[in-house]
Amino acid sequence: MEFTTVLFYVFALLLTLSGLKVITSRNPVASALFLVLAFFNAAAIWMLLEAEFLAILLVLVYVGAVMVLFLFVVMMLDINVDVLSRDFKRFIPVATIVGAIIVVEMALILWHGYGATTNPVPDTTAVAAASVSNTHLIGKIIYTDYIFAFEIAGLVLLVAIVAAIALTVRDPKDSKRQNVSKQVSVRRQDRVRLVKMDVVKEEPEAAEAAAKAAPATAAAPAASGTKS
Repeated sequence: MEFTTVLFYVFALLLTLSGLKVITSRNPVASALFLVLAFFNAAAIWMLLEAEFLAILLVLVYVGAVMVLFLFVVMMLDINVDVLSRDFKRFIPVATIVGAIIVVEMALILWHGYGATTNPVPDTTAVAAASVSNTHLIGKIIYTDYIFAFEIAGLVLLVAIVAAIALTVRDPKDSKRQNVSKQVSVRRQDRVRLVKMDVVKEEPEAAEAAAKAAPATAAAPAASGTKS
């Protein structure tokens, strides 16, 4: 048995065990870390298959970005594991049926692709692709044969990003924001109101009488204090 075959079985075993621990671990943080380990083992298998670009992409995108986001969300949320696992046994029959269907479909695909093939078709492009890197070949296939599917996938991701932002962003009640459209469409009558009022003037005689009465009222308490 070759050394690469031994490495394949080791990485495949670790990938299977880590995948099982993802769904059986009671701690969400431990499940996320086991998923990181599963991604690393899958990247190692890609490296054994000489698909370096896919291996690096798996590590950078999923381990470096997606799983870090998962860890932040899981650690910030206060998840009650007991409540989540309370009805776990109720979904075991449905999960078993779905898992069995997936296993049967994968077995049929693998048997049709490998087991039923007695004389494999010779690869005529192997000689031409030997001098070209797999990254170059992947880019050439994506942007030539599958360009329409690639653009549709990009459009779907763009719609998902816009929908996620629209659903999560809410204007706080305390914050004040500038509405340019309302400022442009405002009218003078909405901002300034002119009110006509009659001019009120005090009569000179009433003003003089009030001025004379003020010193008299101030002197009366002083006189009463000296008399006592």
